[in-house]
Amino acid sequence: MQALSPHATAPTSAAQRWTFLVVISAGLFLVGADNSILYTALPELRDQLDTTATQSLWIINAYPLVLSGLLLGTGTLGDRIGHRRIFTLGVILFGLGSLAAAFSPSAWFLVAARALLGVGAATMMPATLALIRITFTDERERNTAIGIWGSVAVVGAAMGPVMGGLLLEFFWWGSVFLINVPVVVLILIFTALIAPPNLANPAKHWDAVSSVWAMAAMVGLVLSIKEVANANRSGIVLAAGLVLGVVGAVLFVRRQQRLTEPLLVFGIFKNRIFTGGVLAAGLMMVIMSGTELMTTQRFQTVADFSPLEAGLLVASVAVPAIPMAVLGGANLHRLGFLPLISGGFTLMALGLTGAILAFIASAPLWMFVVSLMLVGMGGGLAASVASTAIMGSAPRSRAGMAASVEEVSYEFGTLISVAVLGSLMPLVYALNAPEAVAHDVDHGVDHAVHGAAAVGAYDTAYLTVLIIVAAVAVLSAAITAYCFRDNPKGAVAVEDEQAREHSATSH
Repeated sequence: MQALSPHATAPTSAAQRWTFLVVISAGLFLVGADNSILYTALPELRDQLDTTATQSLWIINAYPLVLSGLLLGTGTLGDRIGHRRIFTLGVILFGLGSLAAAFSPSAWFLVAARALLGVGAATMMPATLALIRITFTDERERNTAIGIWGSVAVVGAAMGPVMGGLLLEFFWWGSVFLINVPVVVLILIFTALIAPPNLANPAKHWDAVSSVWAMAAMVGLVLSIKEVANANRSGIVLAAGLVLGVVGAVLFVRRQQRLTEPLLVFGIFKNRIFTGGVLAAGLMMVIMSGTELMTTQRFQTVADFSPLEAGLLVASVAVPAIPMAVLGGANLHRLGFLPLISGGFTLMALGLTGAILAFIASAPLWMFVVSLMLVGMGGGLAASVASTAIMGSAPRSRAGMAASVEEVSYEFGTLISVAVLGSLMPLVYALNAPEAVAHDVDHGVDHAVHGAAAVGAYDTAYLTVLIIVAAVAVLSAAITAYCFRDNPKGAVAVEDEQAREHSATSH
């Protein structure tokens, strides 16, 4: 293997570049899978840890909530101490969080362990994309690498329920976290052996207070959403959530305006390609996460699917996502962003429409599966080049910031999807179910599984969620079509645009 100069910015060996991509993609796969690996485990957690519906949502949401709140800060921290070093630190924290989660004695301990997993993931994730940009200097190679990276992110999230279901078929619920540990060990070994040198910039400033305000804003937002959807909502809790969210957001924005090196430069969103990429990443995860979570819950609760069977059902989203994401990244230079991103959302909308019609008509299951495959194909297309739009349109000096914004988009999409749809489904169920079980969506359908009214109420709630998600897909296609209306076949960095404007003015 060719030696690297201490001042090298990228590996010179093609084998080393692509092998290292596999290593960091393995870390990204774990991060994505842990977003959804509990979808099929929720009924088991209810039985073993006696979790309530509220605790179940917090167990799922603690992870993307902490992850989203810390991502901007850890991206800048990676610029300061080096992306290789912070990637290694994140992998270690992720391994420790996995051990704590696997052996959690109670529901709230598991919530705390999931939060620690979020810290590890937030430390690791921005480094993965920043390291790709540093490692792959050729634009076409970089687009392909980011396409693979995007497919790993999508497939990790989509395969989480399958992994969870398979492990629960043979082991206890803690195995869904313990499986991370050997992978973490392998990642650490290979990173030490083949990663490019750590390139730190101590002059970069890291502001932890900004991360605190970002976290406060997101906690307030999630708390408010859950309380609005709570049939027995508390005005005090709702008011507290709204105040926390607004105050956190205002303080975060004001602090960024005062800092000489802010975690987020809002001017970067003036680049339409960058903004389109951010919206595409977030909206794609709203659709994918909502579809997966609610589908696994419906078929386990009403149709008596096992965790493995429910996981295999939503695996139909993951299977076509890999080749479509790779093809999207490799062909961006020929097709452009518009057909890949807006077209991807259109394909997702068609797939969801097919799923709705198949569900209403009680069609054979294979028709429902084919519809989910269309959703996965569209998601793979949108995810691959959304990342390219974000990273390619950001200046090199903001690589860490752009990577953080990109990751926040994905995780915030998951967070909002679980918070909104995870709260909406029991609310719709409560409005339609028999009074005896109306306020207990987890236990009510199980106890009254032979009651047509209870089953019908749950199916009404599920169908409502599918219709909302389909509407989001249609809206996403329209929004991204506007952002990429000129159909650019590559991303232009903000600094480059500014330089051209300055040159035009001078002449």
